[in-house]
This record gives sequence, structure tokens and C-alpha cells, in this order.
Amino acid sequence: MRQRLIAQLLVLAVLLLATSTAVAQSVPTPAPPSVGAPSYILMDYDSGHVISARDPDTEHEPASLVKLMTAYVVFGELRDGHLSMDEQVTISEKAWRMGGSRMFVEVGDTVSVEELLRGMIIQSGNDASVALAEHIAGNEETFAQIMNQHASELGMNNTNFTNATGWPNPEQQTTARDIAILARAMIRDFPEYYEFYSERQFTYAGITQRNRNRLLWRDDSVDGLKTGHTQSAGYNLATSAERDGMRLISVVLGTESASARMEQTQALLGYGFRFFGTYELYEADTPLAEPALWKGATDTLPVGLTESLYVTVPEREYDNLEATMNLRSTIIAPVDQGEQLGTVEVRIGDALVAEAPLVALEAGEEGGLFGQLVDSIMLRFQ
Repeated sequence: MRQRLIAQLLVLAVLLLATSTAVAQSVPTPAPPSVGAPSYILMDYDSGHVISARDPDTEHEPASLVKLMTAYVVFGELRDGHLSMDEQVTISEKAWRMGGSRMFVEVGDTVSVEELLRGMIIQSGNDASVALAEHIAGNEETFAQIMNQHASELGMNNTNFTNATGWPNPEQQTTARDIAILARAMIRDFPEYYEFYSERQFTYAGITQRNRNRLLWRDDSVDGLKTGHTQSAGYNLATSAERDGMRLISVVLGTESASARMEQTQALLGYGFRFFGTYELYEADTPLAEPALWKGATDTLPVGLTESLYVTVPEREYDNLEATMNLRSTIIAPVDQGEQLGTVEVRIGDALVAEAPLVALEAGEEGGLFGQLVDSIMLRFQ
């Protein structure tokens, strides 16, 4: 038993993905469409792979895309039980006086959190955004600090928020990549609330306003997220769409018109869905190998991934995927559950497509003294 496991351990590069025994002929993937936006990104939701981008880390004024983070903070408060949908919010004079897009709340009114959320998400109401920020944090400035804390935790490294609305401020900046990261987190962390972004209209105080994301009418696969516009920012659009189980996130910043941001987004989404595919190669918490555990209470230790491994590749390259597992040469107890013991690498030829840590799926406890002594002797010869 032990000798067989030792022999297995010597094979460190293990082929895990056997989609084809023959290497398929590589066919070039068409270039992405010409996009006029000064900054954009097209990202797969599951894998996080960037399919196409132009200056995705260049800072840009977000305009109302800021409201994505405002909603993210509110959703977190709801999830954590610090807020409820039917909770009543008193409208301040500051919220009532906000210019730009409005929900048309009145000063002194009490409005439910749910209504304010719909007013902010669907109608892009600046008044609703300020009302929610003040209700949660006492004032908008403190709320902006909370927004920046979340941005830091999500890895939005080139973003700074100064208000809850997107009202122009020279210190308020973001990037296409950071907005895509936020959109991905929104969908992942709050699927129960994400559906607000697909609602086409909302009526409050007898006033019906349509969602400014016109792609909700043009493309059935689109189910979010948010538009943004100021004179200095131009026209911004963060979009998510799902077709046949594949979800893409597109962010275009600074286009010259509302129609341009919509057309360029459609071109990006069409390119991604047409020429790329996303595949789940390995599920989380599933043993991918059971290498020998020296000096352990058991002979072997299951290893796997803490998160499912997805890859996004050109459809024509799928048959060329190869995966290898690289494990620590000698694994000696004790081993903590979750301890990294190696990596899985997925390649197409020499190009690294994805890499993920291999970890112990359970703790590897020390064995008895006699077993440890025997293994110590065997390790000397190895």
C-alpha cells in the first residue's frame, strides 16, 4: 500500500483534463470589435477573465455608476440585519434639494427602504441615494467612508468615492476594471437583490420613470446594471448579460452619447458570447488527488480547491486545454485543513490560462509513534 502511494507521489505532473487525446489545430480568434469608448472592459463573471479591454485602469469620473456601491452597502446592511426593506426613512432637506435625476420625494416624508432602493436603482434618484446614505451613516460624508472601505475589501484599487450619488467631484474617480469588479461582487453577493436592476420602470408619487438602461428593452439577455452621465464624465454604462449559462460583464466609460454607450456595449457582448466559452473544470471541495501523508493517522490526504475553477477561452481553443497538478514532493503530518500543498495549472500550449491553489480538504493528523518511526526510516531512503 505504502509503496504504491510512494510511486504515485513521484508523478507530480498529472493530466487532469482529458478533453481530447489529440492536440487540435489552433485557429486564430477574430479581433475584438472597434469600440469608441476611451476606456472599457469585457469580463467573464465566473472566471474573472478579461476578454477585451482598453485602458481599463485609467481613472475616470463614474457619474451615477457610484450608485452601484451605494446599493452594495445598503444590501450589506439588509443582509446583516441592520436594516429592513419596510423600514421608514425620513427625507432630509438635503436629500429633497438634490438636483439631477430624482425620485421626487418630499422633505419630511417617510419613505420605505425598498421604495428608496427602487428609486435609486431604476430611476437613478439622487434624492433617494442621499436619503439612504444619511439613514445608514448619519451623513453622506461618513457613508462615503463606508463605501471606500468596501471598495478596498473588493480590490477596487483605483477608486475613491466622495458621495453616494455620483455628483461631480474632482476627487471621485474609478476605473472600468474596478466597476467590473463591483458588478461581479454585486451579482455574487446579493443575487436576491440583483433582480432590481432588471426592472424596467418604477412609479412613485404618481410619477412613472423608466429605467435608463435601454438595453433591457433591446437585448433579452441583459439583466442589469447601471447607466451614468454628467457633462464632464460623458456617458457610462455597466452591463451584465447571460446567455446559455455564460454571464459577461461589460463596462464602457466616457462615450459621446447614450446611443453610443449602448451600441458599443452590444458589440462587446456579442463578441464575447460568439467567440468565447466559460467552463467549470473542477468543483470546489472535491478531491482531485490523494497523495501520501507521511507520519499521519491516515495513509493519504485528499486535496482539492476551495473555489470552483472556471476558465474562459476562445471556443476554438477548448480542445487544446491541458491541466497539470503540481504537489509538494513530501507531505508530512500534521497538516491543517486548508493548507496549500500545491497548484493546478491550466494551459493552452505555453500560455497559462488559469492557476489555483491545491489545499488539504481535511486535517492530516499525526499517527502513532510506531507509524511515525517507520515513516521516518522510509523517508531516509527516499
